[in-house]
Amino acid sequence: MNHKSIIAILYALGAALFYAINVPCSKLMLDNISPTFLAAFLYLGAGIGVGLMYIPHYIKENSEERLNKKDLPYTVGMILLDIIAPILLMFGVSISTSANSSLLGNFEIVATAFIAFILFKEKIGKHLWLAIGLITISSFILSFDVEGGFSFSMGSLLVLGATVCWGFENNCTRSISEKSTYQIVTIKGLFSGTGSFIVAFVKGETFPDLRYILLALLLGFIAYGLSIFTYIRAQKTLGAAKTSAYYAVAPFIGAFLSFVILHEALTPAYLAALIIMIAGTALVVRDTLSHSHIHEHTHLITHTHDGSTHTHTVVHSHEHQHFISDDKHGHRHSLQELERLLDHQ
Repeated sequence: MNHKSIIAILYALGAALFYAINVPCSKLMLDNISPTFLAAFLYLGAGIGVGLMYIPHYIKENSEERLNKKDLPYTVGMILLDIIAPILLMFGVSISTSANSSLLGNFEIVATAFIAFILFKEKIGKHLWLAIGLITISSFILSFDVEGGFSFSMGSLLVLGATVCWGFENNCTRSISEKSTYQIVTIKGLFSGTGSFIVAFVKGETFPDLRYILLALLLGFIAYGLSIFTYIRAQKTLGAAKTSAYYAVAPFIGAFLSFVILHEALTPAYLAALIIMIAGTALVVRDTLSHSHIHEHTHLITHTHDGSTHTHTVVHSHEHQHFISDDKHGHRHSLQELERLLDHQ
């Protein structure tokens, strides 16, 4: 493993750590800021912070990388879902334990996979189906309130609602993922934060003191802004699949911080859910890493030019994800890609 790869892995783990502090720190701040206002300032902090980082990058950015009218439906969907999701999360965290809320965050994997399967017909292999089943079982255990007479915990259900919203949001964002990430995050933070702010104002929630607003903005910049920034840096070297695999540790770091910072008690049900969740997440990581490889390929390309037939051998390496999982796999090249490779020969 070279130095560049090690740095990229540290970036990916840094992204997980930055996001992991969100739930336990938000739990502490909810004593002084109402849930909707907190959701607003967290996203505004991310939008302002990444927006400032975007300024020098904007000058060098190609205009084709930026969002356009065709991207509007997905952008609006992303913003609306990012207004609803953090509000649900903050209300869930306010009436549930931080450890439970952190671990339930992994249900976003299930929501994202199901939505991609139904809407985009993405294939799901047997290992990922098993992982989805284990994560769902773990989430079910975490959502059960034994003390309340074997009923579902409202706090956990709100957190699960947030993960489902983020599952839809992930699938909206994937449709514009080729565009400027800085622009997407800045728009997401500023518009979703403003939307949550308006909701809090209309609801008549108490406006927090300036010191708590500043703390919330700082937390938002770290937990959302810096997390996304370091995630992007990791992705440039590791690729999307491997980066997401390393990032999967975030809920477990969040749960650990909940016990350390908030001194929450470990219950038998939580321990059982934790073990099942670890198994499910490990299968997701295994499936992700096993379907992302660097392959070298040789292509023989024959074409006619000025009445003569020419045959070229094109050798290249690239990272790709299999379009069929488990025992069969393959990959595709477009005609344009092969022509581009030929031009470099």
